[in-house]
Amino acid sequence: MCSRVSFSLSSRYGSKMKRDYPDRPIVGVGAIVVDEEQALVVRRGKEPLKGHWSIPGGAVELGETLREAAAREAREETGLIVEAEEVLEVLDSIYRDPEGRTRFHYVLVDFVCRRLGGELRAASDVSEARWITLEDLPELQMTQTAERVIKKALKS
Repeated sequence: MCSRVSFSLSSRYGSKMKRDYPDRPIVGVGAIVVDEEQALVVRRGKEPLKGHWSIPGGAVELGETLREAAAREAREETGLIVEAEEVLEVLDSIYRDPEGRTRFHYVLVDFVCRRLGGELRAASDVSEARWITLEDLPELQMTQTAERVIKKALKS
């Protein structure tokens, strides 16, 4: 399973949604920003998967389209302005605790995104942000799903 969704969620309307041990799945997006032969990755600053490399992304806020959410999350986490283009993949991300209870459950929609502007910086709930090539993937600590989706985006 993979995760690219930030741990705490507060919508632009001020309500909070419980991320761990949720009542229902949370819809999230991934922004796979591709620039020629490079993809953008971020190091998660919070659980789940704190310290792992992943794709910028997070939960969809009330009243926001999937593409708007992908662009917002990329901007919040990396400082880049992007346009979400085609859907690359739709997947489940489910984590269970040692007792078998569902601790995290996301339904993720990953978009290939095109960079429009901005300055790359780690922000929001990430500790690092960087550009990588296919050759860099083996050295990064990330889920198999995140690696597979990044490869798919770079090869398309």
